[in-house]
Amino acid sequence: MAARLIVEDRVKFPDGAILTVRIWEVPHPVPPSEHRFKYSLFYGYPGNRVVGYDNERGKGDHRHLGAVETPYVFTTWESLLDDFLADVARARGEDGP
Repeated sequence: MAARLIVEDRVKFPDGAILTVRIWEVPHPVPPSEHRFKYSLFYGYPGNRVVGYDNERGKGDHRHLGAVETPYVFTTWESLLDDFLADVARARGEDGP
């Protein structure tokens, strides 16, 4: 099985912020993750990540809120997207995704 792109989206907000989402289903987990998804979710401004979620090889599932990086417990790609959009809404001062 080759990697399969599940979700890809890019939004540019009027204030210059950018949101990008890429989620792939991959043949094998990206260590140390145990699931078969590779993802990169970004919200911020050029040169300034405000919210980010990814599962970089060697680091596993984690999220960035400003300069703080914390582990993220991955369950499904749908929940991942919901959690990311909720963090983006909070960062933008909105009620929810």
